[in-house]
Amino acid sequence: MIYVALLRGINVGGKNKIDMKLLKQTFERVGMNDVVTYINTGNIIFSYKEIAKADLSQILEEAIQQDFGLEIKVVIQSFNEVKKIVDAIPSTWKNDKEMKSDVLFLWEEVDDEAVLEKLIMKPDVDTVKYVPGAILWSVAKENVTRSGMGRMIGTKLYKQVTVRNVNTTRKIYEIMQAQIQAS
Repeated sequence: MIYVALLRGINVGGKNKIDMKLLKQTFERVGMNDVVTYINTGNIIFSYKEIAKADLSQILEEAIQQDFGLEIKVVIQSFNEVKKIVDAIPSTWKNDKEMKSDVLFLWEEVDDEAVLEKLIMKPDVDTVKYVPGAILWSVAKENVTRSGMGRMIGTKLYKQVTVRNVNTTRKIYEIMQAQIQAS
């Protein structure tokens, strides 16, 4: 089965630095196959036998702790889960000079549509929707400072998500598709 591991909070602002080549070796050491990393922010695509996502997260979190001495949370999404998320992203959403569009991947314990009730949204500024596994959020760049989503930083919920922009999310899906086709 093809998965993506999304690591929270590595190589951001000079903190929790992890070399992607070494991280790839860590994944391979604990039995992951066809390991591919994408950009420096902790996106690792790999294949592994079918296993509960919580067990897979635990294996990888323990391996990262052992090899790098860092406690890093790992969100696991299967190919089919990522496909559903990508399919739910409106085709007009981009991350560019005019628009900021992100995917907030959710920890399993908060992965429910009720998570939207914990957010401060401004309907005239923010476009937010839930899809299993993620919150999709978009705002015009000129309105980013007016967005309610900025108030999420520092909250308990913020510590239970890892964020990727829509461009990165789409690229992760493309890499996963290529691995499916190659197998």
